[in-house]
Amino acid sequence: MTRPTPAPPMSRGDIPVATQIGCLRQMLLIRKFEEKAGEAYSLGKVGGFCHLYIGQEAVAVGTMAALRPDDYVTASYREHGHALARGMPANVIMAELYGKVTGCSKGKGGSMHLFDTSRNFLGGHGIVGGHIPLATGMAFAAKYRETDQVAVCFFGEAAMNIGAFHEALNMAALWKLPAVFICENNGYGMGTALARASAILDLSRRAYSFDMASEAVDGQDVFAVKAAVDIAVHRARVESEPTLLEMRTYRYVGHSMSDAAHGTYRTKEEVEEYRERDPIVLLRARLLEDGHLTEEGFLTLVQEVVDEVDAALTFAEDSPDPDPSALYTDVYMEPR
Repeated sequence: MTRPTPAPPMSRGDIPVATQIGCLRQMLLIRKFEEKAGEAYSLGKVGGFCHLYIGQEAVAVGTMAALRPDDYVTASYREHGHALARGMPANVIMAELYGKVTGCSKGKGGSMHLFDTSRNFLGGHGIVGGHIPLATGMAFAAKYRETDQVAVCFFGEAAMNIGAFHEALNMAALWKLPAVFICENNGYGMGTALARASAILDLSRRAYSFDMASEAVDGQDVFAVKAAVDIAVHRARVESEPTLLEMRTYRYVGHSMSDAAHGTYRTKEEVEEYRERDPIVLLRARLLEDGHLTEEGFLTLVQEVVDEVDAALTFAEDSPDPDPSALYTDVYMEPR
């Protein structure tokens, strides 16, 4: 198994201050959006399922910072954060959660099926591991058309035991496709502790002998994520070689809104311990320490984000439901 050049240590001096503050704002937007979405779900305003991303924001934000606007992005059903980090407006995402016609999928997709073809954000997929072959196909299409686009695929470690995962990665390695596969290992997709889940992931990599670069990354550090994805994207775009990245991260909420944050399969103490490495707290502390942000400036950022999320909620609540005739159309068709 080949490995890429190790990601260089994060040098804060090499990262523009505006980029650092922009990343903090994006993570705050995801956090506040998710909190408001959880409230709306609890009030019965969001139907279906709702899987929150709270705690994992650095993975989505750091990854998107390394991509071009025309690169392809696919994700699993925990994708609100990815969609926001990709630049999808908060109002159309919230409207989609509400099932409104102004949503990104015109109210037909809901929480698990967010799409925006204008940004090459191609889902939001509810079937565990089912979207990974799609990402391989997107990478194949980019190589076939010689566009130098990269296909990035996010999935949880629970997708590791799905046959499509192994088939898709073997194809990407065999055909030397410009793909970056990102496993967001939050430790509990298979009901295991983080260390054991990482061991299972490593065993799968070795057992199937993926001929591609592979690396474990601190998924709570937004710039460690970006550094690793920068290298992977370069390999894909310039050398047409795939990479598998394991982002070791943690979510502070339950698997979905249907299970508790703690008390079922993990302790409150464990969650609180991981909160010490909250990606937002870490980046805020760095910016304060370096003198790039003041407490007043941080509170201003928070208020901007809260206002944006509140406006998104109002937009969703005031938007109309789909016309009943939409039952007989797809998202891009007029009624028959």
